[in-house]
Formats: sequence, structure tokens, C-alpha cells
Amino acid sequence: MPIDASERTADRPVDEVGEGSFPASDPPAWTVAHTGSPTRLPRRPAAEERMDAWRVAPAAFKAMVGLQGYVERCGLEASLLDLVKIRASQINGCAFCIAMHVREARARGESDERMHLLNAWREAPLYSRRECAALAWTEAVTLVTEGHVPDAVYRQARQQFSDKELVDLTCAAVAINGWNRFSIAFRSVPETTPPN
Repeated sequence: MPIDASERTADRPVDEVGEGSFPASDPPAWTVAHTGSPTRLPRRPAAEERMDAWRVAPAAFKAMVGLQGYVERCGLEASLLDLVKIRASQINGCAFCIAMHVREARARGESDERMHLLNAWREAPLYSRRECAALAWTEAVTLVTEGHVPDAVYRQARQQFSDKELVDLTCAAVAINGWNRFSIAFRSVPETTPPN
């Protein structure tokens, strides 16, 4: 995403990476999209919350909490739901939700190794078939604009989940994607441990 010409000033030199699209003080962050093609995203300054959406619209918060409450009581394993929340939040780039759900998963006994490798779960032999099916389903639902939910992903999920479990897993994906979008849109600031 090139910066506007009016933003290019002597005190913000342009670096050579990406055809001079980014100031040197703001190097590009690289991601690999679901399709595997590299995408350049500019880094933005440290987050400052835009507004407290839940204070402004408490009924919206209550509705989200209602869906989340259903998900938490639906019967799917807490450890599976933790992986779903973290993975969707990684895809969406939601620092607030990643930080929160990693803390919660760690408190429930999830290993740091599994959480660190979650972004590459297909290559890591740490996840059960059921977890892999849930992660594939979560990714497809999260990235629904990239080919909808493929039949192969549906078949894989059907081998591991009952009808109700698959609906519940979809509710979990819908809920975390909703939380991510609120947190990203209003720039919820993650609780983090300051560096030493």
C-alpha cells in the first residue's frame, strides 16, 4: 500500500524495499495470504483505542456475549475452542484477541509449542485429526471470500464432528471472527507484558 505523495517528507526518507512505497521508519511487514502469495502490509503505529464500543452499544456486547456463552457451553473441548480462537485471530491479525486467548489457553494447560506452531499446523505433527479438521474448518469459514468453504474441508470436518458439533464449531468461528472485527475496527489495545 503506497504512502500518499504528500506524506513523503525529508524527515521520512523512503526506503528502497517495495519500490519506495514505505518510509524507512516504517518497514513493510510481510504476510503470506491463504493463497500463498506474498502480500505487503504497512505497519501502523502502536495502537490507540478508538472508542469503547461496548460502552457505546451495550446491547451489541450483550448479543456477542450471548453467542460466546452458547459456544462455551456447547460441549466442544475447551482446548479445541482455544485453538480455533487463536487461529482465527492470527488470520485476522487481531493482537488483542491473540494475546487474550493465548493467555487463557496457557492457563488451561496448552503448551507454548503448540501455540507457537499453530500458524503452521499443517506441517507440525502436534495436532490430532479432530484438531486439524477444526483448524481447516475455522480457516475456511474465516477466509470465506477465498473460495467459500471447499467440499474437501467439509468432508474432513464431517469425519470428525457430528452434525451438532459442526454447527457448534461454526458458531465458534463466527463468534471469534465477530470479536476480531470489533477489536480491530476499534483498535482494542492488547494486554501485554512489557519487554525486560
